[in-house]
Amino acid sequence: MKIIQITDTHLSPNKPHFNGNWEPLAKWIEASGADLVVHTGDLSVDGADKDEDLIFSMDLMRQISVPMLIVPGNHDVGHLPGSYQPVNPERLDRWRRLVGPDYWAKDVDNWRLIGLNSLLMGFEDAEEQKQFDWLQDMLESRGDRRVALFAHKPLFVDAPDEGDTGYWSVRPAQRRRLYDLIAAHDVALFGSGHLHWTWEGRFNDTAVVWAPPGAFILDKMEREMPGERLIGAAIHELGETVSTELVAVPGMTAYFLDDVVMEVYPQAAPKAQKEPTE
Repeated sequence: MKIIQITDTHLSPNKPHFNGNWEPLAKWIEASGADLVVHTGDLSVDGADKDEDLIFSMDLMRQISVPMLIVPGNHDVGHLPGSYQPVNPERLDRWRRLVGPDYWAKDVDNWRLIGLNSLLMGFEDAEEQKQFDWLQDMLESRGDRRVALFAHKPLFVDAPDEGDTGYWSVRPAQRRRLYDLIAAHDVALFGSGHLHWTWEGRFNDTAVVWAPPGAFILDKMEREMPGERLIGAAIHELGETVSTELVAVPGMTAYFLDDVVMEVYPQAAPKAQKEPTE
């Protein structure tokens, strides 16, 4: 089975800064011979608060003839408690109404593919617990199928046992719950996005992949992270083993968010950029 993983496309009808990358990405997907596409979130620039961003993005996703499964990112449904746009019932309902389920499972051949809403992880509330209970059920009922997990946020950034990375990865308590479930079941792959860095490695017996973003990379506005800056997609071949190729898709532009952050995400701009100059 050949899966194309795309992520972080950040599409919008009103902030079209990265929309130009969609056409070459879509053409490449159509020519790839993929069996399935998985989008690991940040589909939109601001679907968390704007119906039109999710509607516009989904209109573009429907251009793809290959079946596609999508999980939300923080710009689609919100982020952690106390953040600029925390996840809440209204934001979850917008996603579920305009896109579909925010977590799901699909059986293909001898694989169970599971998509998670990683933005629920960190609230320690009923929605978080409901997803963890569902995930345990999906893993325990898999039979002899192998498992690939997909989520927006990665398990970790620098090391599996690191502390709380704040914005960037799953929080330690929820990460430990995921580790325990991964260890108890045949989870062969954990694919994510969010970091706008591209990397592949391993966590015990699980392949861990940060897919290339489809919109932009980061220059100096955030710290260096593992991996490389790459715009494109990941190709996962799932069979008796898992192999991944990280691809720079021809025709896509490696935009730097630093150059347009005040226009696209002013709330995320570094302090020095927000302060007026004399």
